[in-house]
Amino acid sequence: MKSKDSTPPAAAVNSGSSSGSKDPLHGLTLEMVITRLEAQFGWEELGRRIKIKCFTDDPSVSSSLKFLRRTPWARQKVEALYIRSQRPARKS
Repeated sequence: MKSKDSTPPAAAVNSGSSSGSKDPLHGLTLEMVITRLEAQFGWEELGRRIKIKCFTDDPSVSSSLKFLRRTPWARQKVEALYIRSQRPARKS
């Protein structure tokens, strides 16, 4: 008879713990992402690119963290912008 623990869950098999992770967000906190985007674009440009109140009305890292942690669709947009901003510029 097989025990329940003989097969590890899928998440444990592919935990992404290898040092060669291809995930561009690997090892970054949401705070680091917001801070880097703010340094690169500024709050005004972030508010234009992603229309969310925490970037347009009295923006701060703290208010952005609170909102983005509770709002998955907005967090996805911020993470996607960060990933796009880290790609090398295409040569034409």
